[in-house]
Parts: sequence; structure tokens; C-alpha cells
Amino acid sequence: MADVKPLTKQQNKLTLETLNESLAEKPQPQPQPRQQVDIAPIHHAQSNALLHGQAPGLDKRTQQRLRRGQVDIEARLDLHGLTQTAAHQTLERFLERAYTAGKKTVLVVTGKGLRADGEVGVLRRAVPRWLNEAPMRHWVHAFDHAAPRDGGEGALYIVMRRRK
Repeated sequence: MADVKPLTKQQNKLTLETLNESLAEKPQPQPQPRQQVDIAPIHHAQSNALLHGQAPGLDKRTQQRLRRGQVDIEARLDLHGLTQTAAHQTLERFLERAYTAGKKTVLVVTGKGLRADGEVGVLRRAVPRWLNEAPMRHWVHAFDHAAPRDGGEGALYIVMRRRK
């Protein structure tokens, strides 16, 4: 690094002009038509709705541990490549088995699903809604985005309720 010299203003200007010209010459990809998917938003007005990192009865220490990814993951599920219907059924079976087995924390990978127009993936939006619906709401105590090493915003830590 000792022998590195900063670009002069003239060199920097030439570099930017060359970059802009090369970008202008490349054909821009045409946006693909999007499929319409009916996904209802989560209504935050519901008093008992679970939100990322928040749930009735979730103590502050557990919230912090979830946010930092300091939880022991006892089971994992990857929903990549599944249709919305298949993902819903798979998630429901997975959570039911985790609840029955007495698992405390599980990881569900939805994928980020980032699109060029800024929209996020269908599963990434749908899974939190599904977690607030019966029967999954009965099994789930709380959920939050995973730490970057576990998938970041494309994955969820889910804290399961204790079996009575």
C-alpha cells in the first residue's frame, strides 16, 4: 500500500467518462412481467400479532439474544425453490414437528428474493403472515430476522412455545 498513489482529477475524470460510456453501450435488460400474487399485508393493529423481534411475554434479554443471533438452533428448514403453497404446507408440518418434539428455537430460510424493482420475495413477505395465522400461531412464541451468518433478512429465528 505504500507505493499506491491517488488518481489525479484528470485521471479520475477519464475513468468516470470511460465507465459511463461503457455502461451506455451495453443493452439494458428488459424487465420481465411480474406474476400477480395476492398477499395480504400483516395488520399491525392486531394486539396479539407477532412482529419481528417482538411478542407478548418476550423478555428483553431474549429479544437481544435473538437480534444478535446468540441462540441455539435446534432445527432448520430451507424454503428456497418452493412454490407458495408447497412452502406453506412444508412450514406448517415443520413447525408442528418442532413443537411436538419440544424444540426451543428453529431457523427458517425464506431467501431474500430481492428484485431489480426493489420488491422482496413472496416467501419473505408471506412467512411472517403465516406465523400469525392458525395453527402456526399456537406453536410460535416469537420470531426475528436471523444474524447475517445464518441468512440475515432472508431467514427467521423462530422461538417455539413450550408444550403444555
